[in-house]
Amino acid sequence: MFSSIGWGEIVVLLAAGLIILGPERLPGAVSWTFQSIRKVRDYATGASGQLRDEMGTDFDQFREPIQQINELRQMSPRSVVTKHLLGGDSSSVDDLGRTVRDTLDIQGTSKPSRPAPAVAEPSAPTPPPAKPNLSKRFHDYTDWDAT
Repeated sequence: MFSSIGWGEIVVLLAAGLIILGPERLPGAVSWTFQSIRKVRDYATGASGQLRDEMGTDFDQFREPIQQINELRQMSPRSVVTKHLLGGDSSSVDDLGRTVRDTLDIQGTSKPSRPAPAVAEPSAPTPPPAKPNLSKRFHDYTDWDAT
């Protein structure tokens, strides 16, 4: 029910409740809140049980499209390809993804090796710095700006 609320939000709510209600009324408010949530949950469970009893086998017919919609919500392009074209075997898709990542080197694990700078002799004059050749510059995915 509260899957989107983390511990940080709960702490903030408790701190706000402590400030607004005060320490003497906060325990009563917390217990009232939990009792209300429990009652709502019991009402919902009772209503669905009563609906199931009244409708009988028709209830399963109404429930089936809802289950299909939930399955469609969980589908991603990868799972559609795996399920319908590959019969549920995702090993070839995993191998293809691994090959593409290795080919493109998305992780950036191996950078092109650059030659070590040559050490000039102290007596030789240093040449002026060469203009960088921008056409041969290595572009990494981190250089791209999406904005």
